[in-house]
Amino acid sequence: MRFCWGIAVMWVGMGLAAWGQSLPATAGETLSGKRIAVAEAVRGKAVVVIAGFSKAAGDGCGDWAKAIRADQSMQGVVVYQVASLESAPGFVRGMIKGAMRKGLSEAQQDHFVVLTQDEKLWREYFGVTAEKEPYVVLLDVSGAVKWHGHGLARDLEPLVRAALR
Repeated sequence: MRFCWGIAVMWVGMGLAAWGQSLPATAGETLSGKRIAVAEAVRGKAVVVIAGFSKAAGDGCGDWAKAIRADQSMQGVVVYQVASLESAPGFVRGMIKGAMRKGLSEAQQDHFVVLTQDEKLWREYFGVTAEKEPYVVLLDVSGAVKWHGHGLARDLEPLVRAALR
């Protein structure tokens, strides 16, 4: 089972789009062990960022990543998954990350970022309301939001594809 805990790249109401803010600059570590800040990594790229706030959202996050990567019309889009383990006890973080790595190639692990700080900042920034659902945002190369939402990939992935046009 894959987990996608923590950081949701989504907003509700007066969130990201209304304020014109960029992603928080929190640095984390990829599942392959590299230091990375999502805000820096996505700069200048068409990107989909997928995240969730609970273990229950984990499978949904994985389904989103698979759907985007499998969609031929989205081949130029980079996919990042983001998870926060700040609230997880330190002694279990390694086990959680190990479970997240299962079934992911090294390239996919390079695009799966684990954060251990600033969870509150990210939660407030994106206005997360549904803890058990995966959250998704599509950014164009200029960093502008082209689509955002939360829910199951099978229901919403066609909307992301349409937003690329």
